[in-house]
Amino acid sequence: MAIKVDPNSLGFFITDSARMIRVLFERGIAGAGLGLTAGEARALLHVETINGSRQLEIANRMGIEPMTVCTFLDRLQALDLIERLPDPNDRRAKNVYVTEKSRPVVAAIREEIAVLMDQATEGLSDAERGVLKRAMAIVRTNLLRSTQDDKSS
Repeated sequence: MAIKVDPNSLGFFITDSARMIRVLFERGIAGAGLGLTAGEARALLHVETINGSRQLEIANRMGIEPMTVCTFLDRLQALDLIERLPDPNDRRAKNVYVTEKSRPVVAAIREEIAVLMDQATEGLSDAERGVLKRAMAIVRTNLLRSTQDDKSS
């Protein structure tokens, strides 16, 4: 028996919107002339947000494999947008930091995101945007808890 997908279900709206946001983000980053892929841009934002973290933490936050993050970080380091420095508590580990050169690039990425979010939420009042943001934060927290439960089982 074929399962019918309801295109008006909440799950469909969320996944379809996420897919479109990803496509438009990739297009925006490519068109911004930053010389980065969307993945590299996301990695740079995560480094900037959790500056001084280890590569594994960045991979976990991005929800991708550590080797994929390593590839992104290698490219960002070659562009002098990040640096890897020895962890003072563990000689084997490296912590990842943004460089001064990354500041305007991060600002440009954030601007692309702001334009995209304005486009996505056009027609919503500030109050409706606030409700949507709070509701999505709850959804994300619930899903994060579920994924952490899966890892501990």
